[in-house]
Amino acid sequence: MNHRKILKIALIQHRCSNNREENLKSISERIRRAAESGGELVLLQELHNTPYFCQTEETRLFDLAESIPGPTTDHLAGLAAELEVVIVSSLFEKRAAGIYHNTAVVFDSDGRLAGRYRKMHIPDDPGFYEKFYFTPGDLGFTPIDTRVGKLGVLVCWDQWYPEAARLMALAGAELLLYPTAIGWDPGDDADEQLRQRDAWVTVQRGHAVANGLPVAACNRVGHEADPSGQSQGIRFWGNSFVCGPQGELLGEAGEDEAIMLVDIDLGRSESVRRIWPFLRDRRIDNFADLQRRYIDE
Repeated sequence: MNHRKILKIALIQHRCSNNREENLKSISERIRRAAESGGELVLLQELHNTPYFCQTEETRLFDLAESIPGPTTDHLAGLAAELEVVIVSSLFEKRAAGIYHNTAVVFDSDGRLAGRYRKMHIPDDPGFYEKFYFTPGDLGFTPIDTRVGKLGVLVCWDQWYPEAARLMALAGAELLLYPTAIGWDPGDDADEQLRQRDAWVTVQRGHAVANGLPVAACNRVGHEADPSGQSQGIRFWGNSFVCGPQGELLGEAGEDEAIMLVDIDLGRSESVRRIWPFLRDRRIDNFADLQRRYIDE
């Protein structure tokens, strides 16, 4: 039986300036180019409207947040409807006074706000002080239904957690999508930088294999200075990629700005899961300890 279901996905990785309007204008132009090239689903990088502001903790930066619906969602919804594409965006959401989220927003090809996902895993590492800004997500791991399929949308730090990918798969996601902002400390040597990037790619390819699903991760590029001057900033490594349900690489970008278009056969998941039935063979009767932080005994 032929299960082929081809989806052309576009990943847009780019630099961000301090001008939100110029960033959104540039993103919109790239979405148009992707649609003109046949893209049906466009994946944007994490917090694409601004530089990555979490390098420092400053209360004034909460002013960057916006409501959903709001100006950016209105703009992207109109663009999705005009171009008849599905868009996965990533915004700094102001939910209420004192409650902010790192939120992925999905627009269907008719401009409808199909759904949102609030980042669940929030890092707090040197240069990535996200716990200061973001309240952990409370929408769970629920795929978002669109014209092109059920999208398992997660965000950046979520990509290191196999549980997040698995729960999206168990809920019926047809592919996993990760808007991302990850980079190197310029002070790290070349070997350490290579290890970090390879680990990032490897763990996500592992999610594809373990769940029999395609995975796409879209990362930003360019050096962004530390506004406090306390560090050398972050050099975002790009390398956005798409892999199939056996972890096979279908497309990979470099460290420069790019619009990467890749054909994904969503039907392959059915074939792969027939020969590798990992979901069937899960010993759910013995997984209760996964709810513990650590097993001390």
